[in-house]
Amino acid sequence: MKAKDIMTQEVAIIRGSATVAEAVRLMRLKEVRALIVEARHPEDAYGIVTETDIIAKVVAYGKDPKQVRVYEIMSKPCIVVNPDLNLEYVARLFANTGVWRAPVIQGELLGIISVTDILMQGDFLENPKLVYLQQKLQEAISNARSISATSGDDSKAAAEAWELVDEIEAEAGFYGALKADKTAKELFFERESQPVSIS
Repeated sequence: MKAKDIMTQEVAIIRGSATVAEAVRLMRLKEVRALIVEARHPEDAYGIVTETDIIAKVVAYGKDPKQVRVYEIMSKPCIVVNPDLNLEYVARLFANTGVWRAPVIQGELLGIISVTDILMQGDFLENPKLVYLQQKLQEAISNARSISATSGDDSKAAAEAWELVDEIEAEAGFYGALKADKTAKELFFERESQPVSIS
């Protein structure tokens, strides 16, 4: 699944010059935990103001929300997500940055995605990435062996097929697959080079 598959398309937007009181009223009205702060011009970055920003920077210090402006407490530029980014990468981005929601942008604002979206709508229970990669790896190895047998080990098609095997193995390793002493490609060519004994 990708970010665009589970993002919330209806996004609550506010101006940076709005007061925190206005932001809170909009959050309550839309029943959201974050507002996207609109860009002032095409070259400007989007910002974000969250419930945590309001609690930690306004409420915790007894400040008057009618006197504090959104631009004083927002994050700008904010972490943004490409709509075609796979969910595990969105989750990793959130984990590495400590951000729990981000606008989905590709040229324009398309939506917003949060950890709750990933948890509630993600397909990680049914389709864990590592299991998927291991299945793809077996298919790629079988395909590479077949191409090597029909086109020859030194053919361009075989080289491309084994390159795909290497890429999938590397990605699976990134997700925690046990690293073998030798790659599937090395094992294949090692077996191919062994002399055949005739008894």
